[in-house]
Amino acid sequence: MEKKNIKVKVKARIKINKSEGRVKKMKIRFIKQISWCLVFAMFVLGIAPRVEAGFAPSYVIALSQVDRATDIDKIQKVLETKMVRERLAKLGYAQEEINSRFAQLSDQQIHNLALQIDEIKVGGNGLGIVIALLVIAILVVLLIQLTGHRVVVK
Repeated sequence: MEKKNIKVKVKARIKINKSEGRVKKMKIRFIKQISWCLVFAMFVLGIAPRVEAGFAPSYVIALSQVDRATDIDKIQKVLETKMVRERLAKLGYAQEEINSRFAQLSDQQIHNLALQIDEIKVGGNGLGIVIALLVIAILVVLLIQLTGHRVVVK
């Protein structure tokens, strides 16, 4: 009777050890799934465009001559830069042709062009890329640590 009791206890311990192994595997699988979800979420957040909002007036704003002169000066400064001049020359536009087309623009078109010039960023914003790369590197290191691997740099 006592031998049967010992065999039952041994079998119970073996079953408990197997179930603990399954639980560990399930935890590792769960951690991997969560890690991949975080990586995907950070990727989506990294590529999402920045959106700015503000109040819009309910009445039409009339452009005055002062605004037109300011916009024209801003556009002329950009057109006079060496890089823009060279690019327009490569595209086959002469200075007289540029001036004649510029004179044909309406007030609203000039204002829209001046607003677009304000939004141009030469070289872009590299800070977002650097932050995204750092977050990805941290996630990779965290994932390696959670899976029990080690990275040795010699």
